[in-house]
Amino acid sequence: MARTKNEWATKVFALVQSGNLDAAKAQIKVAPTVGDITRLQSLLEQLPSTPALRQLQAFVDEERALLAAPRLHRSP
Repeated sequence: MARTKNEWATKVFALVQSGNLDAAKAQIKVAPTVGDITRLQSLLEQLPSTPALRQLQAFVDEERALLAAPRLHRSP
C-alpha cells in the first residue's frame, strides 16, 4: 500500500480547518520531516487570514526552523 507524501500535511490541515488548533499544534511538534511542515505551510496559505491562523503560521515557522537546524549534540 503506497502512502502519499502529503498525507501527514493533509491530516493536520484537516485539524486546522475543523478548528482544533491544539491538536494541530501537537501534531506539528512531532512532524516527521521538514518537507512535511513545508507542505503544511503551503496548505495553510490557502486559508483566509485570521489572528488565530497567523499565530499558528508563526508556530509552524518556529517548528520548521527547529526541525531544520543541525543538532547540537549526538547521542552516545
